[in-house]
Amino acid sequence: MMDYVLPLRWEDDRGLDELTAYLRTLARHVGAVIVVDGSPPPLYERHAAAWRGLVTHVRPAADLRHANGKVNGVLTGMRLARAPHVVIADDDVRHDRDTLARIDTLLTAADLVRPQNHFTELPWHARWDTARTLLNRSFGADYPGTFGVRRAFFERMGGYDGDVLFENLELIRTVRAHGGRELRPLDLYVRRLPPDAARFWNQRVRQAYDDLAQPGRLAVFLPVLPALAWCLWRGRWAAPVAGAALAVALAETGRRRAGGRHVFPGTSALFAPVWVLERATCGWLAVGAALRGGVPYAGRRLRRAAHSVRWLRRNRQAGGSGSLAARNPATLCEPSQNGLTAERPHRHSATVERPAGIGTPS
Repeated sequence: MMDYVLPLRWEDDRGLDELTAYLRTLARHVGAVIVVDGSPPPLYERHAAAWRGLVTHVRPAADLRHANGKVNGVLTGMRLARAPHVVIADDDVRHDRDTLARIDTLLTAADLVRPQNHFTELPWHARWDTARTLLNRSFGADYPGTFGVRRAFFERMGGYDGDVLFENLELIRTVRAHGGRELRPLDLYVRRLPPDAARFWNQRVRQAYDDLAQPGRLAVFLPVLPALAWCLWRGRWAAPVAGAALAVALAETGRRRAGGRHVFPGTSALFAPVWVLERATCGWLAVGAALRGGVPYAGRRLRRAAHSVRWLRRNRQAGGSGSLAARNPATLCEPSQNGLTAERPHRHSATVERPAGIGTPS
């Protein structure tokens, strides 16, 4: 049996009924559902009433003060998890019995399982962002909003650094730095709800900032905009057209891998040139943000996108540790109905923000 950890922070409750129905179904397929809720007090109390007796509903632990609030939520949930295998998922991810069962099986031979998300609804901006997913698949694997982890290995790592923007990549690299085995089943498709258009636009520069943790990608995208401007100025259209065709071909390659045609619409590959142009533009804005001290996040600036595996290995050898351990995890949470000792409410950084957004950039 597995446990399920869901960190969230909502500013409104437009999705409460839908999420509650999902949690009710989810509770039949896992040992415990742990919702770590950093929402403002009125919303938190509403969630407590809606989920009483259904999930373990707690505040992020008071001693966790990482800049990335989602990591505070994940670490809090992992402290309370008791099953040997745990699924960590954003609030817009929708697992079913089959995806959970397969992750559980894969975790018998791996320390981290990295599924593949796909949007269940396809407004124009979801097709646009699906092009990013397809390009990632053409070169390897995408970055999902959910993972399966072996709890004992996660505890030996001591968690992972929460003062970075690209927390999913940080988790992946921390597992690698500790010698863990990662599985990336490209045919393990997990549904995801799309964000609204406003949330989509708000994420563009933040997602591009993640490329600062992947210098090779950044080196590919930064020259695109100057090269395109030069071609247009000189009236040389062949190179841009060829580049657009190549982007579509690569995206289509990613769509066809591991049966992807059954979940990714063919029109999404046509958005690949648009996405490349977006990333080329936002990459320069991300570099500018880095020069100004980092990208804005939850009222502050985060400078680092993620640490390198080499740095994480050196830190491990030097005796560095994460923030998972706690002398008494139960007293570090403010529960709503799970039998733990209640505390006075306290302030928390943001976790997964509402509306359900694309929290796993690449």
